[in-house]
Amino acid sequence: MSKNKTARLAGLTYLIVVLTGIFNLVYVPGQLIVWDNAAATTNNIMNNDFLFRLGIVVGVVSYISFMILPMILYKLFESVNRTYAVIMVIFSLVSIPISIFNMINKVDILTLLSGAQYLNTFEIAQIHTEVMLLLKSYNNGIGVVQIFWGLWLFPFGYLVFKSDYLPKIFGVLLMLGCFGYLIHFVDFLLFPTFTIEYVGIPAQLGEIGICLWLLVMGVKDKQVDDNS
Repeated sequence: MSKNKTARLAGLTYLIVVLTGIFNLVYVPGQLIVWDNAAATTNNIMNNDFLFRLGIVVGVVSYISFMILPMILYKLFESVNRTYAVIMVIFSLVSIPISIFNMINKVDILTLLSGAQYLNTFEIAQIHTEVMLLLKSYNNGIGVVQIFWGLWLFPFGYLVFKSDYLPKIFGVLLMLGCFGYLIHFVDFLLFPTFTIEYVGIPAQLGEIGICLWLLVMGVKDKQVDDNS
């Protein structure tokens, strides 16, 4: 496969990661979860059972796509710096089992709301509380796994910056995005009542920007050969 086709395949895979991630992490929670009202949240999930289940499936697709993406990017950037390319792959792959395992919290919610006879010993208020605890546990897992969502962006951004066949601004944004994710983690763990605004913007701009550039513009094989 030519470097240009590899770049476009990476862009397509990245787009799948971005779109499925937005659906799973932003859209579905926004439609169903009311963090200060356990009863409303439980009712929303029960009344929109298919949407909740779809969010789980789409989330798994997102993580599988994210497992494939760095391997394609490795083929694109190994000639730039193989060491950084390997580090990029390692950091991204470490996040996959954590993310998949974290999905069990959402699957457990489905079990809790299944109406099985053995759940009759639980009162309604207890079920509401358990649902919210599982959602909080899932959210805590996201808070931890974002360490690796951030760390992989630094070697990725460095490779983009050094490649000479992709816009350097995307490399800068990706490297800044790494620190944005790490700041979010520190804020999440040490200052839970304080929200730091805007630190996630560089990662968003960098990831969406490089995704669309790879998909639409690709790279010219001559550029890659000259860089090598």
